[in-house]
Amino acid sequence: MEHGSSAIFLEVILLLGVGVVAGTLFKRIGLGTVLGYLAAGILMGPVLRLIGEGEQILSIGELGVVFLLFIIGLELKIDRLWALRRQIFGLGLAQVMVGGLLLAVAAWLLAGLGIAAAIIVGFGLALSSTAFGMQLLDEAGETNTRHGQAAFSILLFQDLAVVPLLAIVPFLAPGGEGAGFEPMQILISVGALAGLLLAGRFLLNPLFRLMATAGAREVMLGAALFVVLGSAMLMQAAGFSMAMGAFIAGIFLADSSYRHELEANIEPFRGLLLGLFFIGVGLSIDLDVLKSAWPIIVTVAPALMIVKAGLIFGLCRLFGETRGLSLRVAGLLSQAGEFGFVLFSAAAAGRILTAETSSILVAIVSLSMVLTPLSTWLGRRLDPADAEEQMDEDFDGAGSEVLLVGFSRFGQIVAQVLLSSGIDVTILDSSVDRIRTAERFGFRIYFGSGVRKDVLEAAGIRKAGLVAVCTNKRETTDRVVDLIRSEFPNVRLFVRSYDRSHALSLRARGVDYEIRETVESALSFGGATISALGVEDELAARIVDDVRNRDNARLKLQEAEGIYAGSDMVTTHAVTPEPLVKPRPGLHAVEKMPDGDDHGAVIDEDAPKRRRRGRLFAGRRRRPDRVASR
Repeated sequence: MEHGSSAIFLEVILLLGVGVVAGTLFKRIGLGTVLGYLAAGILMGPVLRLIGEGEQILSIGELGVVFLLFIIGLELKIDRLWALRRQIFGLGLAQVMVGGLLLAVAAWLLAGLGIAAAIIVGFGLALSSTAFGMQLLDEAGETNTRHGQAAFSILLFQDLAVVPLLAIVPFLAPGGEGAGFEPMQILISVGALAGLLLAGRFLLNPLFRLMATAGAREVMLGAALFVVLGSAMLMQAAGFSMAMGAFIAGIFLADSSYRHELEANIEPFRGLLLGLFFIGVGLSIDLDVLKSAWPIIVTVAPALMIVKAGLIFGLCRLFGETRGLSLRVAGLLSQAGEFGFVLFSAAAAGRILTAETSSILVAIVSLSMVLTPLSTWLGRRLDPADAEEQMDEDFDGAGSEVLLVGFSRFGQIVAQVLLSSGIDVTILDSSVDRIRTAERFGFRIYFGSGVRKDVLEAAGIRKAGLVAVCTNKRETTDRVVDLIRSEFPNVRLFVRSYDRSHALSLRARGVDYEIRETVESALSFGGATISALGVEDELAARIVDDVRNRDNARLKLQEAEGIYAGSDMVTTHAVTPEPLVKPRPGLHAVEKMPDGDDHGAVIDEDAPKRRRRGRLFAGRRRRPDRVASR
């Protein structure tokens, strides 16, 4: 027994150690952590035979897929889907359906696979790599460009398509042909789905509201795991996949005020378990099959990328996109993706594909992912507009006391303040359209991405005493801050933060100053609102200052003790006017501050009647926390 426990612990240590090293190494050389985890599994299993069976690891790692689809569901807010509806449900749908059917027919005719296996292979290879695609866009600072939005839309629909593809695997498996025709199973499935819909609509938000009042991180974490795993198990019992249940639960919580908290709690589990899943895939690969089938692999992988690139290019053009955009998206998304591993593993477990076929397909997908940087480079080289944009990357005359990165709405106002004070500013932005618009108003903006060290140096960061990071996306901001802190540690960093958790993460990075993008405008808005409702200007200003001070105090406490610290400070109202009755002649109602000072807030007998009815805290007793909440 003791020997068995030692062996298990040794395997866990090997998995963690080799996985961490391989993931870090492959990330550093630009191939991504997915291929690193695959390589770690192949090294520990088929090559060195340190770990024998990969099935148990795969079964645990499948929870990573469940958590991943839950997070995808959390990201699907209705307004975001609506803004990109044409590209997501037009271009994305066309790419998945046409590409999947075309590749399925090829697998059926050329490889001699059965219809069920050909469907799985065709649609599995039609899916591109979200991890690779978004990573390359982010590194190039192109996420918000037109081709970046088009690529994101296709990838988003592909992520959505994974849910029904995983759901049909049991029906395509041997013996599952008639599963869809059992009346009782249909009733159970419909009932489970309806129950999940009702629970998501009426129970989830109250549940998390109740858990949040406890103020304990482990309670919220337990509640998040309970929702994800509970919904996944319910859908599995109803005949669907666990991934589908988690995905539906995520959609119901997409508009919840606890969405970011849930995502933060689930993300570490998702990353760890998904990495374990890819290691399990590597452990399950048969090297003997790869040795005998290597000609097929090195032929099919490039051919697959050429076919997918041609198809995506044609569909983009059909949907009215420019030639340059179509070339860039085709080069970026020509590979097969990580969800192919998920689909092929599920198909092999359901005996739709043999273990040998699954190993060959995993190798084809892996090789296509390795070739992705090359295909992306070719897409950029073939785009004539790209050459013009690179020519505009001219930093002649750059170098000022302040380097401002990001010239969106926030950055424009900051720049006006600096320029009005007579301070020289070098402004850097990666949007050609925004730069051309700004030039019409007399601004000199330098084209370039703040996530590149050479661009920052060319823009004069070594001459700048301060860098103002005003980018409008959290991920981009973090990349700029991390790069500057690593390469230019002596530069002062003033940073625009996205929200409270982002502000705390920036403070942990050691920035010199950060401010949430909406905090001051929201305070001004709130102050104007209570003034319009009859609160005297002086009192309104003190209330706003009090809210600002308490918020800053809570932020400092959270910086020291964690995100849940200081929750009692949200509803504690420090400016507490003494409840008043109708004043008698000569009677002055004096407002008491917590420090005991009298601030002479006199309620005149001639004040308007509406103030005596309670709009200025007169004539009515109000709970301080109700006042604070407004």
